[in-house]
Amino acid sequence: MAARVVSPRGRGFLLFEAHPDGCARQVSELWEQVPVLDTAAWERRPVALILGNSSGYGMAATIAGLARYGIQGVAVSMEKAPTERRTASAGWYRTRAMARCAERTGTAMSWLNADCFTDETKDRVCDLLAERYGPVDYLVYSVAAPRRRDPDTGDTHSSVIKPIGAEYATKTLEFDDDGATAVRTVGVPSATDEEIASTVKVMGGEDWQRWVRALADRELLANGVRTVALTYIGSELTAPIYRSGTIGRAKSHLETTARQLDDWLESYCGGGAATSVNGAAVTQSSSAIPGIGLYISLLRGALGAAVHSPLHQLVRLWDHLAGVAGAPVDRDDRIRLDDWELAESVQHGLADRWDRVETTNLSELAAPEWFAGEVRRLYGFDVAGIDYQEHTDPELPWPDRQ
Repeated sequence: MAARVVSPRGRGFLLFEAHPDGCARQVSELWEQVPVLDTAAWERRPVALILGNSSGYGMAATIAGLARYGIQGVAVSMEKAPTERRTASAGWYRTRAMARCAERTGTAMSWLNADCFTDETKDRVCDLLAERYGPVDYLVYSVAAPRRRDPDTGDTHSSVIKPIGAEYATKTLEFDDDGATAVRTVGVPSATDEEIASTVKVMGGEDWQRWVRALADRELLANGVRTVALTYIGSELTAPIYRSGTIGRAKSHLETTARQLDDWLESYCGGGAATSVNGAAVTQSSSAIPGIGLYISLLRGALGAAVHSPLHQLVRLWDHLAGVAGAPVDRDDRIRLDDWELAESVQHGLADRWDRVETTNLSELAAPEWFAGEVRRLYGFDVAGIDYQEHTDPELPWPDRQ
């Protein structure tokens, strides 16, 4: 593919291509924002396995772990390579940029483009760990995918975003092809029992547990290993479509799995497992859920720059896991990094904004332009310092070290 101008073409929240230079610049900016510890104090670089490293909270976990704690190990994501007609996916370029940042700090990291759900990927990762790094000190599970093939049965399950029990109508944020914003009301039909079960299969804790067992079978869990799965609870305003819906049922399964793994790991190697409940953020997943985009836009309108970024939250998580500084833990042993979002005063103000918001006062109560810009940034656009009229080469290879 020849160098060319890459533009943010698409429909609504979905863009067809990603900008290589914008994605790389984003990674560099995030890397520079991490408060760095004194590397001379490191007795050794901890070994980490990051599952789902290329976007959102998984990318924040990878950058924070690399820049602040000097982790080494394996990062896995599944991204689309460039073709003659299209650029690679944004995660492809972000992973390449993370690899370059890691190399500059002398970090040994292997980057796999593979399906986290398959046994073949688990075998490949275990082989890499055994050959290059040794047992895992930290396992961060941040896998978000629309479907999963069950390795035992061969059946493919698809996740759905639906309420349970009854159809649900919610306000939502819409963008037309020209970027104009509007508040609409959409109805979402209730999920069937089969859809609920399939969503749990994809987004619940089953695959996380299989990863822990695969590592244990190969004696690749270090003494005192800590594993955490990233999750979200959210506001009562979005509960019918999220926490009380199919996604919430899967998240409940994830939390049950965390308790089971925590008990097992404590007896096996003095380790532990937990879920990390993160705050709201603009991601490719969240922007597709009815009502969530409007909620996040209202949250930004209420808090402005006081919204905690994924990177800020994941620095807190790493500090908690490493014992440098504690984070809140609730009575269900969930790490709560969403304390800023779910504060009573914040939620009270959001409820008022939610009740009053409509198209005519959207820009007054929310931050739709900010939200739209954040969506474009997911694809490497709207990044300061990038000349989007310049030609760029989309055909960049995956990081060499695998």
